[in-house]
Amino acid sequence: MTSQIEKQFQDRSKRDAVRLNKYVSEAGVCSRREADRLIEAGRVTVDGKRADTGMKITPDQEVKVDGRTISPEEEMVVLAVYKPRGIVCTEDRREPDNIIRFLHYPTRITYAGRLDKDSEGLLLMTNNGDIINKMMRAGNYHEKEYLVTVDKPVTDEFLERMARGVPILDTVTRPCKVKKEGKTGFRIILTQGLNRQIRRMCEALGYKVIHLKRVRIMEIRLGDLKPGQYRKLTEGELGRLGKMLEQSSNMPAGQRKRNENRRQKS
Repeated sequence: MTSQIEKQFQDRSKRDAVRLNKYVSEAGVCSRREADRLIEAGRVTVDGKRADTGMKITPDQEVKVDGRTISPEEEMVVLAVYKPRGIVCTEDRREPDNIIRFLHYPTRITYAGRLDKDSEGLLLMTNNGDIINKMMRAGNYHEKEYLVTVDKPVTDEFLERMARGVPILDTVTRPCKVKKEGKTGFRIILTQGLNRQIRRMCEALGYKVIHLKRVRIMEIRLGDLKPGQYRKLTEGELGRLGKMLEQSSNMPAGQRKRNENRRQKS
């Protein structure tokens, strides 16, 4: 049985011209945001010429990234991966411990949402760029759950301040769910993904993270996977994921708000 998101993935061949960053993302090279960076850096060509940011292409054109021809995959792949500590979420081939080289999967795939080098746990990897954007946009409020160990006892005050929001990176983190787990541990559920967010939140409150593991993204759980292992999502998981993403946007929150304002004025 084919899930809705798999059907949408397979229907791409029927489309006309698409934005180049979307095409690169759907080829499993990277996210759309990373694709824009590659295009701006001159690493993408279309029919032998340097590509321009924002350009559209048709299926019969030749697209290359770093001199290598790419094309969207015919079969959608979504993996649940247990990223070990020490492995880096990056597309940069100069990084010897990058996740792409570590996993060595036969199909071109990329990650949906980073885990920093010192963190471990659930990482979703896919060749469906639309999934990546919809899952990771903070404006869609999709949950990510973590187990964290810190360097001293967790207090009620600490939990309350973490849940309420902590000033970091010139903003205040979004209210979240936090629950104590043992003397020096806690479980936290976020709906945003600022850079090294949990570590920065803890540091702002005088704590240091000793161990951080992501155990859930939306309805996908780490389960019994061991470090370095991966599995394909089940049909049931893909179906539930598709339903949760139906109402999600792949546009930044600011752009969605501008579009909504235009519709209201028209």
